[in-house]
Amino acid sequence: MSNQSRRSELLMPAGSLEKLKVAVLYGADAVYMGTPDLSLRVKSQMSLDDVVEGIDFAHEHGVRVYLTLNLFSHNKDIDKLPEYVDTVRKVRPDGLIVADPGVFMFVREHAPELDLHVSTQANVCSWQSVKFWQSIGAKLVVLGREVSYEELTEIRAKCQDIKIEAFVHGSMCMTYSGRCLLSNFMAERGANQGACANSCRWKYKVHMKLKDGTVKELKLTEENLEMFDFFLEEDMRPGELMEIQEDERGSYILNSRDLCIMPKLEDYLKIGVDSLKVEGRGKSPYYAGLVARAYRMAIDDWYKDPENWSAEEYMKELATIPNRGYTLAFHDGRLTNYAHGYDSNTNVSDWEFAGMIEEVEDDAFIMSVKNRMLPGDVIEIVPPRSRQTIFIRMYEFIDAATGKVGEAVHANTHPRIRLPFSLFEQEDPEFLKREILPMTIVRKEKALSEDEWQRLKLDQEGHKIEMGKGNEERYDAKREALQTALDDRQKERSFRTPRVGTKGCCGRGCNGCLIFWHDESYAKAREILAKRKQGEMLEKDGKTIAAE
Repeated sequence: MSNQSRRSELLMPAGSLEKLKVAVLYGADAVYMGTPDLSLRVKSQMSLDDVVEGIDFAHEHGVRVYLTLNLFSHNKDIDKLPEYVDTVRKVRPDGLIVADPGVFMFVREHAPELDLHVSTQANVCSWQSVKFWQSIGAKLVVLGREVSYEELTEIRAKCQDIKIEAFVHGSMCMTYSGRCLLSNFMAERGANQGACANSCRWKYKVHMKLKDGTVKELKLTEENLEMFDFFLEEDMRPGELMEIQEDERGSYILNSRDLCIMPKLEDYLKIGVDSLKVEGRGKSPYYAGLVARAYRMAIDDWYKDPENWSAEEYMKELATIPNRGYTLAFHDGRLTNYAHGYDSNTNVSDWEFAGMIEEVEDDAFIMSVKNRMLPGDVIEIVPPRSRQTIFIRMYEFIDAATGKVGEAVHANTHPRIRLPFSLFEQEDPEFLKREILPMTIVRKEKALSEDEWQRLKLDQEGHKIEMGKGNEERYDAKREALQTALDDRQKERSFRTPRVGTKGCCGRGCNGCLIFWHDESYAKAREILAKRKQGEMLEKDGKTIAAE
């Protein structure tokens, strides 16, 4: 039964002022953002000035803004609350997202005019919990990702007088509603205080050891399984074994594929879920814009003609955005094996961020380049307000500052190139100036390696199986093909180039930039880090190098 009286909003993440503006231009009805002090994103790129400018920009475009105050407070955080709440009152957001009951109580008492939203971190998974939060003043409740569609339907039916928000797209955390201690253990970074190191995405190997302490290679069977203890070895910590424990529910696999409810989006629209949330404040402007565009088109098209709606067109659009493979996650109940990525943790797609239109001149666009571009590359300009995209094949590149013509452009120099309207032979210049606005996204096709192609095929087959359309034998065959491609690629990496200093950071965020070489242990890396902090010199292969 359709409930079109409750029109769903598209809620997009805003991890920076730039991403906020892109999300707004590409179709968000609302955005959520935080500041480093008290939200669950200490890496937030939003200053207070950015927050003020972002709210003004969003409101000028008729878009709502929700601020996050969703950390779990410790005593040291309480003294910050009065100043933070006073600041929030001045910038006038459309809602404040809170997880901690104590923080909720404080805001209710000191700023009763603010609409309070209950964060997914509060683990709300039942209609009874929704009613509790409603009884103490919540205006909206964000449900946990673990809520199935069947449960969501019941919650909606029993909780008509409060707004409900559900996740529809983005990264999944391996822990319950994102409540993670793995990051604390592995990297001394508190996930529940906003500093997650994404340890669940790292590469691990499984080791087995006989309980008498000896190591042997044996084929596992039901008969000999009880003879072993099992251990994980993280890729950057060779020799450091961590025991895997299993209970009656099975082992806990770490790396999840990305949530994508698009194939089932009409289910959410039919029952009137008030807010459809996309995860990803740490993602790129490319992600913010193109995910918003896909869901904006899908939502509008469903409301226009629900009987003939199909997700296929919008899934093709989402396939152009780097992802870990898509999953319906908990939509049908418990997770299946197809919700996890056992073989690779990288984001893959056959398109990538080429750049962004920065300026529109009388006869040309000025584009900032985000990835390397070579002669023959096909770029696609994706306007924020039009479904018509524009393709161009590039053979040369005009430097916007000097006018010099080159045959390639490299993103690490932060170049800006000029795209004269004369390149667009089939397009009306007036159309170009009207539809291609500053902050328009440009993408280009990406040449994939063999293992990346096999990853795409495997991920697509897994998503089809979740929807009842795939084939398990094909999935197994594609997984075997992926493993072969990964093995072949590993053989080509007979030597790993030394990575030194900030440019060679492993990206783990483990208390600074740890430096690793192919033959060095985690303990050695810790020693290097300590010397680096002291500005000492290091020795490698008989050569002296600066620790900085």
